Amino acid sequence: MTDFALNGCAVVTVDPRRSEYERGHVVVTGSRITAVGPGPVPVQYRGTRQIDAAGCLVTPGLVNTHHHLYQWATRGRAVDATLFGWLTELYPVWAGIDEAIVRAASTAALAWLARSGCTTSTDHQYIFPRGGGDVLAATIEAARDVGLRFHPARGSMDLGQSAGGLPPDSVVESRDEVLAATEAAIDRFHDPGPESMLRIAVAPCSPFSVSRELMAEAAELARRRQVRLHTHLAETADEDEYCAGHFGCTPVQYMDSLGWLGPDVWLAHAVHLDDAGIARLGATRTGVAHCPSSNGRLGAGICRTRDLIDAGVPVGLGVDGAASNEENSLRAELHQAVLVARSAGGPEAMTVRQALELATMGGAALL
Repeated sequence: MTDFALNGCAVVTVDPRRSEYERGHVVVTGSRITAVGPGPVPVQYRGTRQIDAAGCLVTPGLVNTHHHLYQWATRGRAVDATLFGWLTELYPVWAGIDEAIVRAASTAALAWLARSGCTTSTDHQYIFPRGGGDVLAATIEAARDVGLRFHPARGSMDLGQSAGGLPPDSVVESRDEVLAATEAAIDRFHDPGPESMLRIAVAPCSPFSVSRELMAEAAELARRRQVRLHTHLAETADEDEYCAGHFGCTPVQYMDSLGWLGPDVWLAHAVHLDDAGIARLGATRTGVAHCPSSNGRLGAGICRTRDLIDAGVPVGLGVDGAASNEENSLRAELHQAVLVARSAGGPEAMTVRQALELATMGGAALL
């Protein structure tokens, strides 16, 4: 990796002092940032390649905590649908994806993310069409090509329509297939080292597409292998009604009953939470990936980010899949996070700096 120094840039940090420099410098040596401060580059780095960054703003790399890279291939579909209608239209389309499509879609989506300042991303790949090849490996190869740190979450669905779930049977796997494939992905790809560029998470898709048994066994697998857990939860009022009708409880209560709350778990969306649910997430340090643009695109509702943060819930930002957020820009999510929070809670509900911290330190804490 090339050493270089950025000179004359505005610098905003998330260090303990929240330091900001109107004209400062950032020095990169190998894979590490070795100097950040006001004024010109220190003398000992003067021999390093210098880049005039006057007029530029330098921040820590942004961290994307929820995505579906394959959905880049189906942007612009079901534009007026709610979540369940959107899924019903797109599941049959996604049943036709394969390794080549996922590789191309992932490369485009990750490159677009990188253009928006993202340096680390997760991905939630939960569609594995039979005969489609190794679609998880395709996302990993794309991330290596683009150069992002990557934390893919091996998703799954085992609850098809014939068993009372939402997805068609053609896009679900058996529980045994899911558990074996997920453990194989951890064996093959997961790097737990401190400078790792690739880590695997375990990620059954949602309460309405995954059986109770798979949810519980996935949590056991993740904890046995010491990897993180991820799923969608409480994205829409429809899901709230589904959990009440099928399980007799709220989404948070359901996940709690399965051992799915804790500091090793992060949940996508978490829009429809009551006060007790928010308090429980805070007490267990269960994280939330806030996806404001996708929530707006699907009319899902407004996430109570201020209440989550005040309750001690770790919160990061996610762009979600490009089929429900065609912008696919983490920088845009910063903007939307501020606007949505203020729309619900007034101008003090979210500051610009707080949004930056959600997109950096907040996201890093989740992944």
